[in-house]
Amino acid sequence: SKRPYEAVILVHPDTSIEEQKELFKKNKATITSFKGSTHSLDTWGKRTLATPIGKLRKAIYFHTMFEATPQVITELERTMSINEKVLRFMHTKLDERIPVAKHAEAFKKSLLDSAAREKEREAKMQLRRQAAAQARSEKFDKEEM
Repeated sequence: SKRPYEAVILVHPDTSIEEQKELFKKNKATITSFKGSTHSLDTWGKRTLATPIGKLRKAIYFHTMFEATPQVITELERTMSINEKVLRFMHTKLDERIPVAKHAEAFKKSLLDSAAREKEREAKMQLRRQAAAQARSEKFDKEEM
C-alpha cells in the first residue's frame, strides 16, 4: 500500500539548474515506478549549513512530499547516494491516517508561523536597540550640562 513521505535534499551549491531538474526528474520517475505520485517540490534556495560538509559552507535545499510504496525509499536513497551532487538527504514517513495535502498544509502553516515569530523577534530587538540608543543619548545630554 502507498504511504506518505517527506524528504529534505541538500545538493552541492554549484549544481546547475539543468542538473537539479535532472535529479528531480529521475526521482519523480522512480516514485512513479513504485505506484507513487509527487505531491510537492519546493526549493528553499542556497542556504548556509549549520555545520560545514567537507569544505562546503552552503548547499541548495529542497523539500518534497510524495506518496509511494515503502520500497521506493531504498531505491531513491540508492540513486541519490551515487549522485555526487547530492550532499545529504533525509526521508521521513508521515502519518498515513492524514492525506498528503493536509500534511503539506500543516507544513506550510508552520513555516509561516516561524517566519512571523522571526519578524516579531526582529521588531522587539529593534525597539530594544532604539531604547538603548535613547538612554545613551539622554545620559550624554546630562553629562554635558
